[in-house]
Amino acid sequence: MAADPSIVRFRAVVEGALQHLESRRQEINDLNVFPVADGDTGDNMALTLRAVIEELDRLADGGSRSLDEIGRDEIVQSVARAALLGARGNSGVILSQLVRGAAEELISRPGELVDPVLVAAALHTAAQRAYGSVREPVEGTMLTVMRDMATALSRELAHSSCALEGDADAEVQNDLIATALERAIEAGEESVRRGPELLPALREAGVVDSGGYAVVVIFAGVVAALRGAEAPELDHYAGPVHRPHAHGDHASETYRYCTNFAVSGGDLQSSDWQAALAEIGDSILVVGDAHTLKVHVHTDEPDAAMALFADAGEVSHTDVADMHQQVQERAERLSAPHVSCAVAVVASGSGLMQIYEAQGAVTIDGGPTLNPSTEDMLSTVEAINADAVLLLTSSPNVIMAADRAAELAERDVRVVPTTTQQASLAAALAVVSSASADENLELVQSALSVIRTGGVAPAAREDPAGRFAVGDAVGYVGDELVAWGSPQSTLAAVIERLADGAELLTCLNGENTPMEVNEDELPLGDAELELQHGGQPAWWWLLSAE
Repeated sequence: MAADPSIVRFRAVVEGALQHLESRRQEINDLNVFPVADGDTGDNMALTLRAVIEELDRLADGGSRSLDEIGRDEIVQSVARAALLGARGNSGVILSQLVRGAAEELISRPGELVDPVLVAAALHTAAQRAYGSVREPVEGTMLTVMRDMATALSRELAHSSCALEGDADAEVQNDLIATALERAIEAGEESVRRGPELLPALREAGVVDSGGYAVVVIFAGVVAALRGAEAPELDHYAGPVHRPHAHGDHASETYRYCTNFAVSGGDLQSSDWQAALAEIGDSILVVGDAHTLKVHVHTDEPDAAMALFADAGEVSHTDVADMHQQVQERAERLSAPHVSCAVAVVASGSGLMQIYEAQGAVTIDGGPTLNPSTEDMLSTVEAINADAVLLLTSSPNVIMAADRAAELAERDVRVVPTTTQQASLAAALAVVSSASADENLELVQSALSVIRTGGVAPAAREDPAGRFAVGDAVGYVGDELVAWGSPQSTLAAVIERLADGAELLTCLNGENTPMEVNEDELPLGDAELELQHGGQPAWWWLLSAE
């Protein structure tokens, strides 16, 4: 049985919100100065939405139950709890409360069709829930933005008729809700721009509130999903011109760790731990219900914060982030010189990463299997201070995810579908940062046209034809298996093929090579051998000839 269409529609809306948030995640990260100048607001809010999607997928798994069989109560309670457990940081926890508040409004109106009137009520309840979750609500933040959006939508509906009849089809429903939300987004943008007038920390740093901006971005993604079109145009904002000073109790200048965890138990009351947490930290949020609490605190003693709840229930979903490191990384990123065209490359191996970076490329850690996520690539290219970015994939398995990252990115990203790290090295070396993306693509293609690649690795499985066993050396030129047997003979066979007609042959030693390479024992012909440490985990040697 297929998944229930109502859940599918709801998931599509949340997915649209997450995708649009991901496309501006680094921009949101760079804006954050309140309550502490760290750099992960976009990350934290994306985690919350991703947790909602994962819970919807769990509920719809196999399609064994319809929406009526699951029940609206179970869906919204499950989604609200998932958002709570998936939340991290002030912004993520507050977003989880927005989700919970909206869910509570839906529960309170069983049987009603979701239309602009119900959406407006849900936004009001969400805003109230979010305000109630914060000990000392501060205006100019995402709280204000959410309240202003709800108020604007209610005011708009008071002068128009947007109620739906029970037989309204999905397209009509989506269009009416999208139209209503577009007005709310306009009010949200106005509220974001007004934030620095209300909050000195924003005014001093010369930025708008990152969480408030993210809320507007999320709703723009919802509209895009409802209409099946591009999201409404939104303003872009640059990072802070300088770092703000501390402002009373709302800035964690003295605390290092953003600490998040969940507590599961019985008869839990959020107010019971506020005072104890305040003794070891600030920026405190304790939200949830009698069975599950989510705790957020900035402190120098993460273990002590968790220990306070040892007798209350089970502590889980722990996450501790070093805010000092976040600030340093953001400062380095924002101070990086602007270039016309930059390079981002998927890489694996400590030596290879150093080589790429020495050439001016930004590396994306692909892990042992060279398989980074779309999210990893998107966040990297969005953080680069350049007009355009060439994204080198280094593996055929990465190309589709890279294409998706390029589609989601707000900047000009060109995917260069290199299939080996050696090819990526040649491509990165050819790039001229002052040249345009189009000019660099020509330079890269020219460099790739004259390079041949190969490698030697241990066999991961036995050859059905009996040529080699697990652990024996196997050698490739391009995608062709050309040699097998001992490491020495296999390396020599691959080099002999690559060296024919080449002037320079580069050999990158892997992390666990079985022997040292002796230049005098290799059939190099007229080619010059250049040995470098690659540190790649999967290949003993990576080779290129030009």
